[in-house]
Amino acid sequence: MNTLLEIILKAAVITLVALTGFAYLTLLERKFISRLQARYGPNRVGPFGLLQPAAEALKLIVKESIMPDKADRPMFFLAPIMAVVPALAIFAVVPFGKGPVLQLASNVNVGMLYVAAVIGTAVYGVAIAGWASNNKYASLGGLRAAAQVVSYELALGLSMVTVVLLASSASLAEIVQAQQPGNILGWNIFKLPVGFVAASIFAMTSLAELARAPYDLVEAEQELTAGYITEYSGMKFALFFMSEYIKMIALSALFATFFLGGWSGPFVNSLASPFGEILSLVYFIIKVLACLLLMVLVRATLPRLRYDKLMAFGWKMLLPVSLLNVVVTALMIVLGIF
Repeated sequence: MNTLLEIILKAAVITLVALTGFAYLTLLERKFISRLQARYGPNRVGPFGLLQPAAEALKLIVKESIMPDKADRPMFFLAPIMAVVPALAIFAVVPFGKGPVLQLASNVNVGMLYVAAVIGTAVYGVAIAGWASNNKYASLGGLRAAAQVVSYELALGLSMVTVVLLASSASLAEIVQAQQPGNILGWNIFKLPVGFVAASIFAMTSLAELARAPYDLVEAEQELTAGYITEYSGMKFALFFMSEYIKMIALSALFATFFLGGWSGPFVNSLASPFGEILSLVYFIIKVLACLLLMVLVRATLPRLRYDKLMAFGWKMLLPVSLLNVVVTALMIVLGIF
């Protein structure tokens, strides 16, 4: 009973933190891009605009939710939920810090397989949203999303295979331990050349998985109005918006775990409990924030790719390079280099 209660409490805390993170990540993104463009960004609601996410959440809650007459009603309602749940489920196996309290279920032996499976299900919400809307723009956006995710998930999965080979384990907790906690040079991203290549591929394919610029062809405004979310409004629209930003946080947490040593950092192992655990959580949060700011910077600076170029880049460039990287990693392990 205590174990079940502990699981429920942890799940509730993670959900609350993820939802709060989603709200303030939207503010962080708008503020960061505004500063890059020499403007202020949101600054009216609350001090320094800090209550802007709350105001927008209230607006979406009270806004009328409209449904097309010929839409598939059950699927139209189900699609936003199918988009949000996988994004939240990723956090179940992420080790947030040192110690059992912050590691949740991250010590499961098939943690990497769980991550790959959950990431692969997220596209169903987008594809069903496009189909259920009975709108040609939405349908095209859903089809584009399915094709794009399938194309880039192959390279994404192979970049994670490289991490498994380097750690000799599919457990996310053991992947962090394999990066020599306390030694920054032990991080996978510094295991040249294969670690850096895998990190680069994971970063690029993560943006495609999120359908964010420069890979946001699934909702290209000039071509598809708003793509798969054209017919959504109110809280249903908010759920799709939420799924994107929660998934940004989740993929940033995975990148930090796979390539930046996770919660590890200087003095974590030398400090007594609970100070070591608190410091490990601080390191992890800093790494995740750095990854998020990089995503925002990419959105603010790079133009959208043409769709045929986007597909060709996934199949003709990233997939062969990721396959070669896995082979080279395996050879270096056999030769005793890693």
